[in-house]
Amino acid sequence: MLKHVSYIFLIALVFSCNSSGKSDETEKKVSIVDGTERYDVYQGSEMANLMRGMHAFNLQLKKEVENGKVVTEFPEEFLKIHTAEFTKAKSRNQTFDHYSGKFIEAQKMIFVQDSTIPLSERYNNAINLCLSCHQTECTGPIPKIKKLLIK
Repeated sequence: MLKHVSYIFLIALVFSCNSSGKSDETEKKVSIVDGTERYDVYQGSEMANLMRGMHAFNLQLKKEVENGKVVTEFPEEFLKIHTAEFTKAKSRNQTFDHYSGKFIEAQKMIFVQDSTIPLSERYNNAINLCLSCHQTECTGPIPKIKKLLIK
C-alpha cells in the first residue's frame, strides 16, 4: 500500500513540476517498465549537491558537538568546494573563493583535539562562515543554515 501511495505522490510531483514551464534542459521524459511515463525532476548542480551534503553532515556534527564529543572526522569531500561546478547562472568569484577557503579552515578546526577554543565555538565559527558567504549571494538557504548554529 505504501508503495502505491509513493507512486501516486511521485506522479503528482512530476505533473506539478511539468506544469512549471521548465525547459527540456532540466527535464527529460523517461519511459519506465510498466509503460507509464514520468519526468525526471531537475538535478542540482555539483555545488548545490555538495552544499546539501555539507548541511546534512553538519546537522549530524551539531548533535555530536552538543554531546561534547566529535566522533567523525573532517570529510575530504568538502575540499570539492574549490572545484565543484555552479549552476549555469552562477560562477566562482573572489568573494566565494575567500569564504570557501575560510570555511574549510574553520571546519577542519572542529576536529583539532588539542585546541584551546571550545568545541561549540569552533563549530559555530564554521557555520557563521557559511552564513557570511550566503549573505553576499544565494541567500535562500540562510534560514536552514541558521538552524545549524548551537545556541
